[in-house]
Amino acid sequence: MRSTFAKFKNQIRSAARVLLNPRLVLCFALAWMVTNGWCYIAIILGTWLKLSWMAWAGTAYASFLWLPFTPEKIVTILLSIALLRLLFPNDEQTLKLLKDKLANLKAAVRHRKAHKQKRKRT
Repeated sequence: MRSTFAKFKNQIRSAARVLLNPRLVLCFALAWMVTNGWCYIAIILGTWLKLSWMAWAGTAYASFLWLPFTPEKIVTILLSIALLRLLFPNDEQTLKLLKDKLANLKAAVRHRKAHKQKRKRT
């Protein structure tokens, strides 16, 4: 039986292998620019060019992003995976790792639901 630390270390390595893939990093950067980066650029350009509407629009969206309930992070991750599939369809290794992670996550959610239902019955 492996120790908890060894399991944790293995999961960290596996996640790092997926997340630090140069292709996924590029797609994440593009997705971040689509979902977030434009507002920071609008704030800087609006201030520099003295276009108050642009600075206000960027500031309003940025303040919305900093609220705790915004789905922006989920949208950015999903968009980066879609960009990865679109731009690098032959990167089967990364796509397989992402599918495996999704399958593991679904199995964990199913297991947790079953465990909660079992506890409610008793």
